[in-house]
Amino acid sequence: MKHSYITLQVALGERSYPIYIGAQLPAEPLLLQHLSGRQVLIVTNTTVAPLYLVRYQEALKDYHVASCLLPDGEVHKDLTHLNLIFDALMQARFNRDCTVIALGGGVVGDMAGFAAASFQRGVNFIQIPTTLLAQVDSSVGGKTGINHALGKNMIGAFKQPSAVLADISHLNTLPARELSAGLAEVIKYALLCDAEFLTWLEINMPKLLAQEPEALMYAVERCCQHKARIVAADEHEQGARALLNLGHTFGHAIETHMGYGQWLHGEAVAVGMLQAADLSYRLGWLSLADVARVRAILQQANLPVDPPAMSADEFKSLMLQDKKVLAGQLRLILLKRLGEAVIVKGVDDTDLTATLTQRHFGVLA
Repeated sequence: MKHSYITLQVALGERSYPIYIGAQLPAEPLLLQHLSGRQVLIVTNTTVAPLYLVRYQEALKDYHVASCLLPDGEVHKDLTHLNLIFDALMQARFNRDCTVIALGGGVVGDMAGFAAASFQRGVNFIQIPTTLLAQVDSSVGGKTGINHALGKNMIGAFKQPSAVLADISHLNTLPARELSAGLAEVIKYALLCDAEFLTWLEINMPKLLAQEPEALMYAVERCCQHKARIVAADEHEQGARALLNLGHTFGHAIETHMGYGQWLHGEAVAVGMLQAADLSYRLGWLSLADVARVRAILQQANLPVDPPAMSADEFKSLMLQDKKVLAGQLRLILLKRLGEAVIVKGVDDTDLTATLTQRHFGVLA
């Protein structure tokens, strides 16, 4: 069987690594060249394991393979469940030249990566993202971690994988709500740096929702190109990489307030991006028509566009737990125009409060 796929590169010197994107990727040859040693732990969850675990176990049949099944959901992205990965590594008596493979969505990838960064002070790590959100965003770039009751992703480490295998055929089993959550991150890239891609999304959203392979391949490739470029320029988020957090400071506050898992990450980010657009409008950078355009593309993707009931003070308190806060000062990612994001420090409190008390954004009279 002939396999067709593309390869992108995350250029990080000696730690550079490939992103393979295609349908029905040839798992065995792609995986084997990136393994370290003979010991492999596949970290997955109870939803993904019945679908894909055997496929990868068979590809690694000549290796010592163990598996760790986590419960599914953001609510389990915590220290207690992280320890299940360490338990599996210890019980299998794995050593420093083992490889941890993340087979799942963003939660699995973040937790497996954090475990790989921590076990014996760092072991080899491979990402096999099975959700759209993970394929276009979280599997690339090396951000790993867990949540704390007071803030999302507040405990973690940078741990770059040695390879990312983004097999779009895995998206065939993705529930519609999870697909839409991933589309939020796709839209994010268009808004922050690619106005041409935004136009493409407006035209092709029906194809993405119908999971047409060519459209999915194009979207995953375009997003990964942007992510790879930005990560290569600013691996540890000292500058421009923060732009990738468009909508996230607002969105993380929603997730924390509502309780992890009540809103999917992409759903919260969707509303967060609309709040960022509204604040950008208040600062005179976007027109109301621009905000309406953001609202429309999110609605096209079947994403929420109105925030949950929260007071401005609740929002601000949770936003100040964000990792981008420096010296007690909130830094937000806003839009100079559609397709150009900027980092803004010290937003006027009156404008921020007005956005946080708004319930419907971009509604044209």
